[in-house]
Amino acid sequence: MSNPQAIIYCRVSSRAQEAEGHGLQSQETRCREFASSKGYEVAAVFPDTFTGGGDFMKRPGMVALLSFLDAQPDQKFIVIFDDLKRFARDTRFHLDLREAFRNRGATIECLNFKFEDTPEGEFIETIMAAQGALERKQNGRQVSQKMAARMRNGYWVHNAPIGYRYKTVKGHGKLLIRDEPLASIIVEAFEGYASGRFQSQAEVKRFFESFPDFPRAKNGDIRQQRVTDILTHPAYTGHICSETYGINWLKAQHEPLITLALFNKVQERRQGVAKAPKRPDIGETFVMRGMVTCACCGASLLSSITRGNGGHYPYYLCQTKGCEAYGKSIPRDKLEGDVSDLIKTLQPTDTLMMLATTMFHDAWNARRDQAQDILGAAKRRIATIDKEIATLLDRIMAASNHIVIQSYESKIGELEQQKALMAETLHSQPQKPDSFEDKLEPVLTFLANPWKLWETGHIHARRLVAKLAFADRVAYDRKLGARTPEIALPFKALGDVYTLQKKSGAVEKTRTSTGVTPQRPQRCASTNSATTAQS
Repeated sequence: MSNPQAIIYCRVSSRAQEAEGHGLQSQETRCREFASSKGYEVAAVFPDTFTGGGDFMKRPGMVALLSFLDAQPDQKFIVIFDDLKRFARDTRFHLDLREAFRNRGATIECLNFKFEDTPEGEFIETIMAAQGALERKQNGRQVSQKMAARMRNGYWVHNAPIGYRYKTVKGHGKLLIRDEPLASIIVEAFEGYASGRFQSQAEVKRFFESFPDFPRAKNGDIRQQRVTDILTHPAYTGHICSETYGINWLKAQHEPLITLALFNKVQERRQGVAKAPKRPDIGETFVMRGMVTCACCGASLLSSITRGNGGHYPYYLCQTKGCEAYGKSIPRDKLEGDVSDLIKTLQPTDTLMMLATTMFHDAWNARRDQAQDILGAAKRRIATIDKEIATLLDRIMAASNHIVIQSYESKIGELEQQKALMAETLHSQPQKPDSFEDKLEPVLTFLANPWKLWETGHIHARRLVAKLAFADRVAYDRKLGARTPEIALPFKALGDVYTLQKKSGAVEKTRTSTGVTPQRPQRCASTNSATTAQS
């Protein structure tokens, strides 16, 4: 006669417990020793590292065990547990699991508890199961309370957001710190989406996909929901929000990756009208894509590349039906060459650059005074918000209507976000302001000769020059060339100053005293009238 067949079931609440004293291996060892002492032959072992919240049907190991019994209905097995708590830590599920084994003809044996099919035995078993359920719920409540308290102290307690990782820091315990290079990738995604570099969240997704080490799902994909979760996660601003624990924009202990102002700008863009994704085949070929219009109809010129005679030929064209220039191509090099000729004219004289320096210095002082006013206003606003929140809290304590209470809580959440934004404004002010000269030098370098930056030939540099130099898009006629565009404010202001100097005779005086000949900056300000006459 063969020995009785036994099945061993082992369970721990987390994978971290596998290596501890009550891990799976130690449980299996004790159960095998118990089976040997009883003369049982172990047929299979089913481990679980998932608690299932008391529901045994959420445990993969238990589901596999029951399926094993169903596959051999004629064989009677003995199921061995190390401890009654490994069976089911919920009274109802305990009884349901007992019934599931009974229906399959399996008996249950436990190392520290004897199952008896008597009224007294069932009573004791029910009490023991209820005690296990009580301990599970008490442990859950204790963990929840500790998590809530830690979050109120400014510590994130859930899984680290992408771009952060946990590190044990003296005086803080586990604290979120930057996780490079993912942190820099996250920052670039926020800045790119806020600035319009990424026109849609789909483009942000493609940006993430360009990095092989960026976290992915099990199938190797980056889901669009992950992009949304990243762009809406307040933890990146250095704040903690939790509906579960009633926390709104609490200043966190970890270092922020982005500012709250940038975060809000991203939310505004997300809630706006969706835009078509940027075409990936155009960005590195056409400098003036999106910045040049048809002089006949005013529509944006499109771009394309054709093949012929063994080569590729890029060109711009108008695709507005009914326009006299419809379908007529303009070679890319011709159009962009005419634009570069316009850029060359934007070269103020040395005298005008000295005037510009004085103008910038006055503007710098004005902005410095304005910054001080902003700081004072932020401090006053924080004090006002604190009073408003205190008033709303008093109203919540006195209110009994659930809808009214929810309305007050929602308003408090909005005020907490405003307060966090004001606090960030105060905190972001440098302790030692940058000198005027440090900030002025790159500005004057560009204004003195934007052509130098354009001449580098780098497409992104050229697009930047075009955006800074022209206040509006450039109108282009395929026969007459580029119409004189609206010049951006800095160059236009310098052109106006030059015109005033010329009328008063100051230019002639400057020419004789300094020997500097103006390089026709007046063309930037006055050629609009000539263009109108030509049109």
